[in-house]
Amino acid sequence: MPEMTFKPLRYRQIHLDFHTSEHIPDVGAAFDAEDFVATLKAAHVDSITVFAKCHHGWSYYPTKVGKPHPNLARPDLMGEMIAACAAADIETPVYISVQWDELSAREHPEWRVISATNSYSRAKATDPSSLKQLSPAWHTICLNHQGAKDYILDQAREVAANYKTQGLFFDIVMTPGCVCQNCIDSMIAEGLDPENPADRMKNDEAVNEAFRRYVSDALFAEYPELRVFYNCGHIHKMGRHRFETYSHLELESLPTGGWGYDHFPSSARYAATLGFDFLGQTGKFHTAWGEFGGFKHPEALVYEIGQMAALGAKCLVGDQLHPNGAINHDTYKSIAPAYERLERLEPFLKGAKQLSEVAILAAEYFHPNGDRNNGSDDGAAQMLQELKLPFDVIDGTASFDPYRLVILPDSITIDSELAARLDSYVAKGGKLILSGTSGLNADGFALDLGLEAAKGPVAFNPSYLRADPDALDASLPQSPFVMYGTGQTIVSGEATVLASIVPSYFNRSYRHFCSHQHTPDDPSAGTIGAGVTEYRGIGYVAFPIFEMYHAYGQPLYKYIIRGLIRRLMPDAVLTTDLPSGARATLTRQHAEGRHVLHLLYGAPQVRGKAIPTEAGSTRVLEMIEDVPAIGPVTASLRLAQPPSRVYDALTGADVDWRTLDDGRVEVTLPRLHIHSALVLQDA
Repeated sequence: MPEMTFKPLRYRQIHLDFHTSEHIPDVGAAFDAEDFVATLKAAHVDSITVFAKCHHGWSYYPTKVGKPHPNLARPDLMGEMIAACAAADIETPVYISVQWDELSAREHPEWRVISATNSYSRAKATDPSSLKQLSPAWHTICLNHQGAKDYILDQAREVAANYKTQGLFFDIVMTPGCVCQNCIDSMIAEGLDPENPADRMKNDEAVNEAFRRYVSDALFAEYPELRVFYNCGHIHKMGRHRFETYSHLELESLPTGGWGYDHFPSSARYAATLGFDFLGQTGKFHTAWGEFGGFKHPEALVYEIGQMAALGAKCLVGDQLHPNGAINHDTYKSIAPAYERLERLEPFLKGAKQLSEVAILAAEYFHPNGDRNNGSDDGAAQMLQELKLPFDVIDGTASFDPYRLVILPDSITIDSELAARLDSYVAKGGKLILSGTSGLNADGFALDLGLEAAKGPVAFNPSYLRADPDALDASLPQSPFVMYGTGQTIVSGEATVLASIVPSYFNRSYRHFCSHQHTPDDPSAGTIGAGVTEYRGIGYVAFPIFEMYHAYGQPLYKYIIRGLIRRLMPDAVLTTDLPSGARATLTRQHAEGRHVLHLLYGAPQVRGKAIPTEAGSTRVLEMIEDVPAIGPVTASLRLAQPPSRVYDALTGADVDWRTLDDGRVEVTLPRLHIHSALVLQDA
């Protein structure tokens, strides 16, 4: 596909869901175009994604391709929205549901996914019927059917031809593990095993890529300025080539909807490396999509929008229109404070680039499984956020050269090509941190870590780590502390040992056990291997430390990594005395000759403790309500030269700063409430 240029995305967007059953009457009857636009304008909204076809399969305009909703009171509800918004300079991308289409599932049962696991979104756990026919579930369409692909493309062409829209949002392009006959035939032809989940995912992704290519090739040829995005709820870390059929990226990440507050920062720090314009996508809901009458606290939205802006994303809040078509004024009153701030911040966001010294090489790239979470990647990102270290997330195709330090979390297999790239990077002065089995292979070590041997997993569960606090981190205890994960038995060679592995007396079993949880460390046994080492600029931790931190949240695990980073990179570009629940990012606007330091504090709390999941279990819900102000807050930055002035981007008020003896610039903010952007103007 040739290189194409698209207009920049707008900053203050809404995504308007409208999945409306045919059993609801008078659909859209209460829509008031004047009130609709006035409400959006009052909330500082400059773009809203409106709906052509919903998950129920119904269309909301006079379509000749699909079928209009049978109870649609206004024959061209979508068209009225587009016309009213255009007159007010509000963009209107258009939504088309792809794989969730109940009407098509009824009319074309041959297009249905046959799931290898018989799992369907929103299905009843107790439903014994074939294809979950007796569930209030979304019955997924398989895109390995030409008729299904043509149906989507024809409707997209119809919308693009008849309405002045800036783009199309294709929703639900997923990997459902399909084993319909077409998919089985495709897998067998490619030498894949339909009984293997990994092979089913490979086939799903190949089917989806063929669909994306088919649609985008046609649309970009006919409408070269039309934006196109395909949504699956996560931007998978598979390399830039995965997104060649996209005009931009939208990072669906509703913190209270199951993604959590740590998902978006990691996703955004990956998206920012791909060169696309991109949106962060949160929701106004207390829980997730599909919630009527749910409202998020305005301060939560101020935090979430502030974080998106700090990470280089344009911003979007998800909403759901009532079937009667009346816009909800309370929703937009809750959105308005965040978007009013964002509008004033926009001059300090345009063209801003993250200054990242550290990169996380995503384990997801090496172990794709279709999920939106990888425990090792998430744990590494969580640590670096809490440590306020500017970082990117990269995949295996990215260059290491822009970074001072690259982290390979827990389970990255290093082949000969990657080993050569890493060796070259280290030879040029780059630093590495590896953990768990990263760097290990069948022959021992893929890189020279200054270690003699790797003898397999540690035999004791759990084992303990005895660190040298003076050499590693002063916050670590002198005594052994428990490691909730299986380490590797490592024999040290030339590497400096910063912590050693200590065994327990025995593994817990019916034959011998001690206390409630596990057996204590055995002081008489000595050590059984190196636990943390450093050699020629490479730090190694013998445990899957990032996955362990993500699972257990033990601060001592974070201090191990903090100690290694300080040894390898002692003069970080940014340090701050913010608490661990706060966040900090540093950006550069080259054209304007300034840095912008974003400081955020809005630590989520677990308030919901039993939110039902589709699997029949429950999950916790993190949320933000009333955020206390903190301060004073200081930050120290290593800049090429001192600034001429430091000021608050929103108020223009000067902020105290001074040059330290080592040349670093220290700024002091008297009070931080949720989010502040401090501008450091070049001299």
